[in-house]
Amino acid sequence: MASQIHMLGPICLIENNDRQLVINPEALKILSANTEPLVVVAIVGLYRTGKSYLMNKLAGKKKGFSLGSTVQSHTKGIWMWCVPHPKKSNHTLVLLDTEGLGDVEKGDNQNDSWIFALAILLSSTFVYNSMGTINQQAMDQLHYVTELTDRIRAKSSPDASEVEDSAAFLSFFPDFVWTLRDFSLDLEADGQPISADQYLEKSLTLKQGNSQKDNNFNLPRLCIRKFFPKKKCFIFDRPTHRKKLSQLETLHDDDLDAEFVQQVATFCSYIFNNSRTKTLSGGIQVNGPRLESLVQTYVNAINCGDLPCMENAVLALAEIENSAAVKKAIAHYDQQMGQKLQLPTDTLQELLDLHRASEKEAIEVFMKNSFKDVDNLFQKELAAELEKKLDDFCKQNMKASSDRCSALLEDIFTPLEESLKQGIYSKPGGYHLFIKKTQELKNTYLQEPRKGVQAEEILQAYLKSKESIADAILQTDQTLTEKEKEIEMQRMKAESAEAAAKMLEEMQAKNQQMIEQKEKSHQEHVKQLTEKMERERIQFMAEQERLLDLKLREQALLQKERFMNESRQLQKEIHNLQLEMERQKEQCTIL
Repeated sequence: MASQIHMLGPICLIENNDRQLVINPEALKILSANTEPLVVVAIVGLYRTGKSYLMNKLAGKKKGFSLGSTVQSHTKGIWMWCVPHPKKSNHTLVLLDTEGLGDVEKGDNQNDSWIFALAILLSSTFVYNSMGTINQQAMDQLHYVTELTDRIRAKSSPDASEVEDSAAFLSFFPDFVWTLRDFSLDLEADGQPISADQYLEKSLTLKQGNSQKDNNFNLPRLCIRKFFPKKKCFIFDRPTHRKKLSQLETLHDDDLDAEFVQQVATFCSYIFNNSRTKTLSGGIQVNGPRLESLVQTYVNAINCGDLPCMENAVLALAEIENSAAVKKAIAHYDQQMGQKLQLPTDTLQELLDLHRASEKEAIEVFMKNSFKDVDNLFQKELAAELEKKLDDFCKQNMKASSDRCSALLEDIFTPLEESLKQGIYSKPGGYHLFIKKTQELKNTYLQEPRKGVQAEEILQAYLKSKESIADAILQTDQTLTEKEKEIEMQRMKAESAEAAAKMLEEMQAKNQQMIEQKEKSHQEHVKQLTEKMERERIQFMAEQERLLDLKLREQALLQKERFMNESRQLQKEIHNLQLEMERQKEQCTIL
């Protein structure tokens, strides 16, 4: 069962310390202990615009994230609060509150750009919080969105001949929610009432013209439309009189503007019911340990002067998880074999059947816990480990059988050994007595259960060790003629040869069984890999269809607005997306 951490309040996740981003190890511990799927909501905006108040409401608390009441920015870096999701059982809602953008005390906006980029990279819902209406000033303050392609790479090695298109970002980027605080306009257009979403859509309309001013007007709007196809807008009235804003976290709802209280409730309800679980490319759900890895990978890249790369972060995470998946699969195999296997087995096939059943489950465990296994390296590692495990079990089985058979022979043939020491068979007629006694004891040995795969070989080795003694008794038995002795010697040689032939046949049969087992193991790996690849292909195609639909809608809108250059540029991205979908239909990689 997935584990969940209940936090009483927020904790700093990434500290913004003198232009250096520092990860808080205590916050990482909290993430690493939470194995539930995460819904990650990050909020970004200018400082002193009430971001923290909304996040506290999402946490279901009045206090938590620092509100402050002065013109200073209170939240530094990125703070995290993990709470049980109020609507999705067995999910955790992770709230990320970021330091206010545009804080004059910071001197430059370099850190603002990185905080903005990290909030997008880590979240499944990205909330941009601003004051008043969506005017050009509000768009200018959102200039960070125009820098995203300079701050983030989607692929580790994009084609040098072409810039990464927006499809690469769409598969990673969160949903976009714009919250407008202290909104005082009537929502109308052409004298008709409109919704907040329609207001946002209208505000993102492009302006015809080729001047620098026109380009500056259009660029942030184009970026929002391209990178965030799913957009939502909420407006909020002023919560209370300006003088009471400093006491906002202590005021009851009855003391606040009723419209504002309802607007906050509507916003929270939307987030709870519509914010998606954070996923990676391929539909991989993000839990605490996975988010921990993403945080470390992105921040380390930034601190090293590199651009955080989404593909690299996923591959780094896959390395960790696929290695763990191999260990989980091997542990499951060991557990199953430990519970079901009793050595020695009567036959090799009995051991192989147990191995095959445990191996099948182990591969299933690996498939469930692995992703992005490039060139199937980790699955091949698992296959090699399981093959080695089988070889070890075969050796253990042979030793257990040998030990049991040797002990049985020693116990059963003790009377014969004693008689030989006493010379009981060194007399006339002694040879037939010896052969008769040997056959009786041999039959007793053969009737013993659970002797294992070495039963015949150990018996024949023992009997062969007695051939010289049998020959000596035969030669000294005066009741037998020379002819009878010759016939008996020929019989002994024939028996020995027959036994040797039988053992060779058994050995060849065992070798054939092992060859067949390896082929069946390979087929099981291929079967489960093929099934997984088909599931992933279907999921990938569904995601690509979704992206294609979004791009076609955006292209239609651009054509409606008569932005033909932008439409042609988007057509190139649509064509690339369609080519990739065709490649995926044809691609099939197996072990």
